[in-house]
Amino acid sequence: MDDTLFQLRFTTKQLERLANKAEKEQKKEQSKIKKALQQKNPDAARIYAENAIRKKHESLTYLRFAAKVDGVSAKVKTAVAMKGLTKQIGEVTKALDKAMASMDLQKVENIMEKFEKQFEDLDVRTQTLEDSMGTATTLSTPQDQVEALIQQVADESGLEIVDQLKDLNPSQASLRAGAESKKEDDLSRRLQALRN
Repeated sequence: MDDTLFQLRFTTKQLERLANKAEKEQKKEQSKIKKALQQKNPDAARIYAENAIRKKHESLTYLRFAAKVDGVSAKVKTAVAMKGLTKQIGEVTKALDKAMASMDLQKVENIMEKFEKQFEDLDVRTQTLEDSMGTATTLSTPQDQVEALIQQVADESGLEIVDQLKDLNPSQASLRAGAESKKEDDLSRRLQALRN
């Protein structure tokens, strides 16, 4: 079991390293967006934005896999703990038999409290595992993310690209502003819910 736990932890670390690498590559692509916008080249900026979003999703995928492997690791760890817990319950049962034979109610109560605490500890571990596995979600890469990323980089750099984007896709330019503010509100609510 120890070898299995080691392999699972090692795999989790590898996945986390790959996620970090993809995140660094995403940042490189974002800096290329800025350069392309400064050179008034919106087509290149769009390509770099697509690459950046692809790297972002790659990073998230690696993190999602790392979380799943970590979840499996936690289950294996729980199984090892259950083995030890089973032994402890056997000892508690023997002690309970002795206490009942002498009918010392205080002893019986103490042993039952110990048993209850062990059961609660196991329940907390199981609940933590279920909560961590439930937070993984799937993501897609719609085109509005590409344009939102371009706009974010332009805003951070103090560049004006509104006219360039309108030239590329004038029918969606007015709709995009309302959708982005709604999206930011949704993301803020989801982030707050995760923190709680």
